[in-house]
Amino acid sequence: MTQVTTFHSTRPHMLKESKVYRSQTLMGGLSGFESPIGLDRHDRIAALKTGDIGFVHSWDINTSVDGPGTRMTVFMSGCPLRCQYCQNPDTWKMRDGQPVYLQAMIDKVDRYQDLFKATGGGITFSGGESMMQAAFVSRVFRAAKEMGVHTCLDTSGFLNRNYTDEMIDDIDLCLLDVKSGDEKTYQLVTGGTLAPTIDFGKRLAARGSKIWIRFVLVPGLTDSEENVENVAKICEEFGSAVEHIDVLGFHQLGRPKWHELRIPYPLEDAKGPSAALKDRVKKQFESHGFVVY
Repeated sequence: MTQVTTFHSTRPHMLKESKVYRSQTLMGGLSGFESPIGLDRHDRIAALKTGDIGFVHSWDINTSVDGPGTRMTVFMSGCPLRCQYCQNPDTWKMRDGQPVYLQAMIDKVDRYQDLFKATGGGITFSGGESMMQAAFVSRVFRAAKEMGVHTCLDTSGFLNRNYTDEMIDDIDLCLLDVKSGDEKTYQLVTGGTLAPTIDFGKRLAARGSKIWIRFVLVPGLTDSEENVENVAKICEEFGSAVEHIDVLGFHQLGRPKWHELRIPYPLEDAKGPSAALKDRVKKQFESHGFVVY
């Protein structure tokens, strides 16, 4: 009979004694990462709190919109919000991600650091909501900063107080989603409250982090002149930390995931913004002195 090893510690050297562990690598979007095989639920929770492991949905190397240069974008699992236009509902539950060792993630950043430095890129944590796993993300960022690698956090800011000031100091750039400018619309869009986003933006600005604002323009939901004006006023509170605002037109690319997961999709018949609407919103932000894309 094959003996199954039971682990009651998160020490990596104990995990490596397991033949199951040694033969296991995460495939697909997590190929190449070591996974903590053999941890029971108690140990996983403890390791999550310390940041020794993180639950990851997937990762990619890209040169798209996740920050400057060539970037390693890591999509963390778990999100407290339920945005009507979410493209990745498969990242809502942390348990649906795969546990990855902190050191495995740091090693991956180290592998690409020459590429990052040559292109002005770096590592971006997205989600889901990466602030749900503040200990893991912040420890990777600390290691990245020690390597001289640029760091970027893509977040709603809703979990503002999960981050200490010291953690914020390791964020070079934040892609901050300001999903609405008024409380009623914010709650309708996300199910959450607006104030934490504003507080987090102010804290980022005070600590010297740069901010790229993201605003998703959904006709009939976030497009009113009053709502856009209120978003602009919120952005003004962040001062010179705001480098630009991205007006992101709503699209239906996420709809198949909602259908696959059998989650009722609230924007089933919604259309993307017209060129005229997007131009109006762009000019509204520009009238406040912002660079707008």
